[in-house]
Amino acid sequence: MTNHPIIQLNDISAAYDGKTVLSRVNLNVYEHDFLGVIGPNGGGKTTLIKLILGLLKPVSGTIRFYKNGKEVPEITMGYLPQYNSIDKKFPISIYEVVLSGLSKQKSLLHRYSPEQHEQVRRIISRMGLEGLEGRAIGELSGGQLQRALLGRALVSNPEVVILDEPNTYIDKRFEAKLYSLLEEINKERAIILVSHDIGTVLQNVKTIACVNETLDYHPDTEVPTEWLEEHFGCPIELLGHGNFPHRILKCHCHEDGQTENKDK
Repeated sequence: MTNHPIIQLNDISAAYDGKTVLSRVNLNVYEHDFLGVIGPNGGGKTTLIKLILGLLKPVSGTIRFYKNGKEVPEITMGYLPQYNSIDKKFPISIYEVVLSGLSKQKSLLHRYSPEQHEQVRRIISRMGLEGLEGRAIGELSGGQLQRALLGRALVSNPEVVILDEPNTYIDKRFEAKLYSLLEEINKERAIILVSHDIGTVLQNVKTIACVNETLDYHPDTEVPTEWLEEHFGCPIELLGHGNFPHRILKCHCHEDGQTENKDK
């Protein structure tokens, strides 16, 4: 079975206020891909996602979308935003959050159909939120809110789901459940996962895009340690402790002569 690209970035450059953020980036995202996007803060990870979502126009280059091997004007995408972009005081229930993921499919003059409401109920059940449909988002734990927002991203049955720093919502106990859920979702559709948590990403994704103005693509998770050290600015050693790998910065000296050994 051929694995076709569904998103193709060709020679993409992007800038904010005249400052180049991404330079001549090339990237293919494939059907059933699980792409991890890593890189230092300010390296361009969020800009890359905004370009793919169509929230930002590139300075140069082209972004193409494909379905069944043929170019199409757009594909459906579900988006799980960063935690700090969510207003938890907004008076909206879990059911309404998930239902809002279908807003693009609803006619302006018509209500949601019975089939759409049934799809919402199925997704809420799949997210393990049955019985909590009417609960306001301000009353939810981090893990519950994340599952509600993931449900919103999935309810339209998109071809690709994009998650921006999902680990910021949750504690380590729920993290394993999240990645188990994503593994199931990945059987049905492609996933793009943006994260600073390198160890967890490398353990769970299939391919890696390392972003620091330019983009280095790895068709597996064998990312050279030298690249990580060069682009993150510190020697990084990836260690796994049980199911939760994390970064440890090896002993190194900064310009002020201080030696550090930090557990991140």
